[in-house]
Amino acid sequence: MAGMANNAAQRANFGVLWDMDGVLVDTGAFHYAAWTATLRREGLTYEPEIFRATFGMDNRGVLTRLLGRDPEPEFLTRISDEKEASFREAIRGKAQPLPGVRTWLSRLSGAGVPQALASSAPPANIELLVDSLALRSYFTAIVSTWGMPGKPDPAVFLEAARRIGVPAGRCVVVEDAVAGVEAARRAGMRCIAVTNTNSRAELSGADVVVDSLEELGEDAFERMNVSREG
Repeated sequence: MAGMANNAAQRANFGVLWDMDGVLVDTGAFHYAAWTATLRREGLTYEPEIFRATFGMDNRGVLTRLLGRDPEPEFLTRISDEKEASFREAIRGKAQPLPGVRTWLSRLSGAGVPQALASSAPPANIELLVDSLALRSYFTAIVSTWGMPGKPDPAVFLEAARRIGVPAGRCVVVEDAVAGVEAARRAGMRCIAVTNTNSRAELSGADVVVDSLEELGEDAFERMNVSREG
């Protein structure tokens, strides 16, 4: 069986890197509620426009955008801990995969295509959602930006590509955030964007933009022309 999977992976000749929030699972309302409640206690207002603009960034990026400066380390740690604990409590038992997610994960896995999860979420959030949705078996690697530069820096995608053993230029990223699309571009990767969080216009930097993964044809990833070296 392992030999068959390896042969399939060689035929596929590409890898797929998945964002989590807003791509695999609809977490937007839970994140917004957690941010709003946490920041309200600090006397800060978190407008929906800022939420959409920063979705996909790590917490440092969100707070930098909100404050107009880098947050102090103690403030960043405290706010992050409070916000993420609130998020996990709210979403526990309520997460559902978005349309087309399980179909595509299964289809690519069956074809031997190596897949990685590359998310700005903290590891505890990733563990909770991946296991509650029973998605872990689809991923060769799971990478969080925590401990590395956040999106739009390409670090998380480059590390995910390294872990699955596929050159950057042969990877397809699936994203919903403007920062994620930009990170894919900087990594030299092709990108499929889903309008679960942002509009088509906002995601126009992606190679393909769809309203749902269910819109993709069965050869959508092969047609991304990812044969160039990264």
